[in-house]
This record gives sequence, structure tokens and C-alpha cells, in this order.
Amino acid sequence: MPARDAASLIVLRPGPAVLMGLRGAGHRFMPNRLVFPGGAVDPGDAAAPVAAPLRAETRVALERHATPTLAHALGAAAARELIEETGLSLGQPPALDGLFYLCRAVTPPRYPMRFNARFLVVEADRACGEIGGSGELEDVRWFDVADALSLDLAVVTKGVLRHLLAWLALPEPSRIQVRHTPVCLDAEWGIE
Repeated sequence: MPARDAASLIVLRPGPAVLMGLRGAGHRFMPNRLVFPGGAVDPGDAAAPVAAPLRAETRVALERHATPTLAHALGAAAARELIEETGLSLGQPPALDGLFYLCRAVTPPRYPMRFNARFLVVEADRACGEIGGSGELEDVRWFDVADALSLDLAVVTKGVLRHLLAWLALPEPSRIQVRHTPVCLDAEWGIE
């Protein structure tokens, strides 16, 4: 089973704290797990209009393992999933210039549903609206990163949060110039 391209958006506010929600028990992929808003790239994401394109550094980082069209689609998918799952918006059409590429996680081949997920970061002040969403994620709220790391998270989610803390520890100019984006593979997944 090939891995579907997907995007997750880490909405970050000072603390640091991140926006997360619980996937319902009926989901086939990571049921009953606390996750960031995100999902698979839809066909329409490739041509989705945006108010501002991806910043050059983010686009270049995504294009190391994606075509230019897919890089745009990943940003558009992250913005679309954010509004669907949380009610927050990066604008209509969305402004993607506040997105930073953090890391990538590929579901191991042994799982029946696989994703090649790119994790993007955006500052909370770039999003507007009220937390609500479609109900796909339950109990959407802000989690202090240290508190989240103490919860029973999927191993891959903990790995992404650790990458986030390491990225935040860098001086801001260095974050933009990161050349290596970590990839979480097989043994690092903790999906049951």
C-alpha cells in the first residue's frame, strides 16, 4: 500500500503550547489518539487559490521530497484541514506564507493505511476564528508542550513534539535555514 501525501499543522502559541484534538474511536487511522489538525491531500488542493504562497524556505524544504505542485498542495491541505477540524482559519483564501516545515513522518509498510505526512508549523496569531470545527477532532484545545509530552501519545506524535522543541531552541534566523528535516520512520511509530 503506497503512502498518501498528507499535511499536519502545528498551531503554536507562546509557552510553548500547541493546538491538538482527539481522533474519535470510529477513525480507521490512529483512533482515540491526540493529534494535530491535518489529513490527506485532496485533488483540489493542488490548484487551491491562496492569498500568499508558501515562503521560499518552506517551499524549497518541501520540494526536497515533493514536486512544486505537491508542495503547494501540502500547504493548501494544511490550511483546509485546520478550518475543517478546528474552525480556525489562515484566511479565505488562506495565506501560506506563515508556514514553516518541521519534519516528515511516513507510516511503516506493515500498516493497512499509510501516510507520508509533512508537519508544518504556524504561529497562532496567523489564525483567526473560534475553535469549533466539523467534529472530526474532539476536545480541540491548547496543550502545553511539556504537559502533552507526559500524556499517552503515539510515539510519532511525541517525536514530532520533541522535534518542535529542538527547532524552537534554535535562534529564529537558524530555524529558517535548517537544511535537514527529520523523518520519523518504522521503529519510531507507535500506532496500535
